[in-house]
Amino acid sequence: MGMKENNPEILRHSTAHVLAAAVLEMFPEAKFGIGPAIESGFYYDFDLPRTLIPEDLPLLEERMHAIIKAGHKFEEAKISASVAKTDFGKLGQTYKLELIDDLEKESEQICIYKAGPFVDLCAGPHVASTKDIDPEAFKLTRISGAYWKGDEKNKQLQRIYGVVFESKKELDEYLVRMEEAEKRDHKKIGRELGLFVFSEMVGPGLPLYTPRGAIVRREIQDYSSELRKKAGYQEVYTPQINKASLFKKSGHYEKYKDDMFRVVSNYTDEEYYLKPMNCPQHTQIFSSEMRSYKDMPVRIADFANLYRDEKPGQLSGLVRLRAFSQDDGHCFCREDQIKDEFSLILKLIEEAMKTYGMEYYIRLSLRDENEKEKYIGSDEAWEKSQKILEKILRDTKISYVRAEGEAAFYGPKMDLVAKDSIGREWQLSTIQLDFNMPERFGLEYIGADGKKHVPVMIHSALVGSPERFMGILIEHYIGAFPVWLSPAQALVIPVSEEKFGEYAKEVLEKLEAAGVRAEIDISGETLGKRIRNGELLKVPYMLIVGEKEMKAESVAVRNREKGDEGMMELNEFVEILKKEINNKK
Repeated sequence: MGMKENNPEILRHSTAHVLAAAVLEMFPEAKFGIGPAIESGFYYDFDLPRTLIPEDLPLLEERMHAIIKAGHKFEEAKISASVAKTDFGKLGQTYKLELIDDLEKESEQICIYKAGPFVDLCAGPHVASTKDIDPEAFKLTRISGAYWKGDEKNKQLQRIYGVVFESKKELDEYLVRMEEAEKRDHKKIGRELGLFVFSEMVGPGLPLYTPRGAIVRREIQDYSSELRKKAGYQEVYTPQINKASLFKKSGHYEKYKDDMFRVVSNYTDEEYYLKPMNCPQHTQIFSSEMRSYKDMPVRIADFANLYRDEKPGQLSGLVRLRAFSQDDGHCFCREDQIKDEFSLILKLIEEAMKTYGMEYYIRLSLRDENEKEKYIGSDEAWEKSQKILEKILRDTKISYVRAEGEAAFYGPKMDLVAKDSIGREWQLSTIQLDFNMPERFGLEYIGADGKKHVPVMIHSALVGSPERFMGILIEHYIGAFPVWLSPAQALVIPVSEEKFGEYAKEVLEKLEAAGVRAEIDISGETLGKRIRNGELLKVPYMLIVGEKEMKAESVAVRNREKGDEGMMELNEFVEILKKEINNKK
């Protein structure tokens, strides 16, 4: 009997059970936490008598091979909570007893699964037998720490991660992708290129951008700003702290409070928060004056900093931060303008992705109809907004994937999911249709009929957070940014500083006067070492100047991708480079 429904999640979860059985063989006194399936693989948390080391993983894999070969059947049983407590109590499985207490609140019947000598609390399903797992198609990948139930007040357990596929070929392909991803790790490349640093004294998830990194961040932001202006958006700037009452009105306080930083005043008792998003403040800009239907749409963009109280264990370089900005836009419009506004943003997103060289698809993110309590607004507003979005996608013939449960708490959205150069997917841009927030804030405009109407609010981001996108781009380009994004676009290197240093400085001045970000290397290193340093910094163009170049008012051009391109008249090179920068090639 093969795997049920050929479901990867079932395969992953079943392999997690085999891992736990192997751990029990190696450490009979082991206590077990949880072991769920996750994307591409699984993990299991353990309380063990000693700290695991990487060398333990192949030993555990050997034991897993033997368990798989033994062909133990996965057998399901339903038992009462009291029997489960007795059985797991005898085994000394204290963490499982806690889980039984939680499960007992929902049902008197507890589901367990047995595979060989290993028994676990589990709702299933599983593969029929351990033999349904290909022993050549799984690998244990790493060990980390994890607090029991994700609470830092609880004991830290040891978490073993693994991956599993249906065939060895799929595993091998995954491992090659992971090896490539490791080479591209933006945290490592960011250090090597001197783009950003983190400081324990400043705090986790709070990056410090160096002059080089600040250039890349600013270029991403400026390009989004340029696209916004083209679409008629006007830039605003709003404060980073707000009274709690603003977020109570918007619904963020009720749904999002645990993810916000609270701010304390020395002089008043009012409750303040660092803002996690801009939309509530933008409603106040809209409502600051009376609007007519002729004024619509009102489009505003904002790049102010935002703050979210992420758990330290969830922070990851630039792609998961506590302080960041967004290329954020809010459009207040009439209902008859919704389609045009969405089409406009979709065109901007298409242009941005083409410039950055990323493929993408649209995900239509809808409300989870089984958990309506997670969202604000009436059923009528949700049904209406979801139908409108789906109709826009169909009418514009844009292919999309439906994703229930991925909507924002105030409305459905179209999410742009981009693929980087090694095929990894990143959710970047988003366009959200919101009938709820304007209603909550009592926003109004005077219609053509002379009556008051509530506007529709469209939330959008083009690349999302410039900081997060910078981390993604570092990996996408392996640090070799296109010329327009590069911190240094040209590096001038005189063959000898003593003889050609003055001419090198003239070349530098000419480049800078033309708006090129240029640097000069007149260190005492050898010519070869200075060229090598330029290569390590991934500078797009190195301009070598010696006697021939000085006499001809030229430069010897060394292209990052193509190598030596020979001598070129300086003015000609400057014009070519300016064109390349302006065209964002």
